Amino acid sequence: MSIVSTRTRQVARRPARRATWTGRAMLVPAVIAVVVIAVYPLVFSIAASVSDSSLGQQFTEWVGGENYAALFSDGVTLPSLVRSVVFALASAVIALIGGAAVALCLDVAVRSGRVLRVLLLLPLMTPPVMVGVIWRLMLAPTGGLFNNAIQSIAPGSEPILFLGSSPAAMISVIVVDAWQWAPFCALLVFAALQTLPSEVYEAAQVDGAGTVQVFRRITLPLLLPALLTTLLLKVVLSFKVFDLVFVMTGGGPGFDTTVSSYDIYRSAFQSFDIGMAAAQTVVFLVLVTIVIVPLNAVRHRAQKGAS
Repeated sequence: MSIVSTRTRQVARRPARRATWTGRAMLVPAVIAVVVIAVYPLVFSIAASVSDSSLGQQFTEWVGGENYAALFSDGVTLPSLVRSVVFALASAVIALIGGAAVALCLDVAVRSGRVLRVLLLLPLMTPPVMVGVIWRLMLAPTGGLFNNAIQSIAPGSEPILFLGSSPAAMISVIVVDAWQWAPFCALLVFAALQTLPSEVYEAAQVDGAGTVQVFRRITLPLLLPALLTTLLLKVVLSFKVFDLVFVMTGGGPGFDTTVSSYDIYRSAFQSFDIGMAAAQTVVFLVLVTIVIVPLNAVRHRAQKGAS
């Protein structure tokens, strides 16, 4: 009986082993993709950051921490990191507030909202370069839409240098980026609004709760996880900004709109210093992680509290 039972167990284990190896084999393409897309660029960047590398020839000499010492003392990299954080948080908050307001109005006005949802997608479907060009023309000191409007209201007044003075240039880029991504936030918040339980609102109406009380005590707490998730996504997207800065200001006036992504571009493709660009990328990655991890922890706690 023991021999028969042993053979039976062995036969029963074969399909399980095959299923295990089949599952592992199906994971191979995903592992290769992660290595090619994420692991290799990260390892290359770290290696290049401690080397003397140019655009034409990489790893000519290992220089240790010289690139890091140079970027912390060049007077441009550290301010660009601060500007990246300010830009990402400001743009994300403005886009979230604007998007949430649009989503709430859309939820009240049109429950289905199909046509309006398509219209909201138009800024997102516009390439960032086109957005930058259009807004640069509208913000131009001569012939621009906004300065023409100011001249019609106050004839003879000096034109405002929206993109040629500080801090107007950074504020302008932040507002344009928030304008472009506010529909994205609106759609996410609108989708979250559709999932809120109607029974809670019916009970609040029966109790005689007003609109402000319903929003403060029901809608906002239930919507908080979705709002934090949207904010987190928008912060990540804002850290990646490059097109708008490149088209609208070119990092100017001076270095006032030079964010980290544009500073890395300057080092890599204008100065051809791949080692410095890699060091800036590694430091930028650390900074993004420092900002994102606490936001994600807050979002996670909000989701637990709502569940």
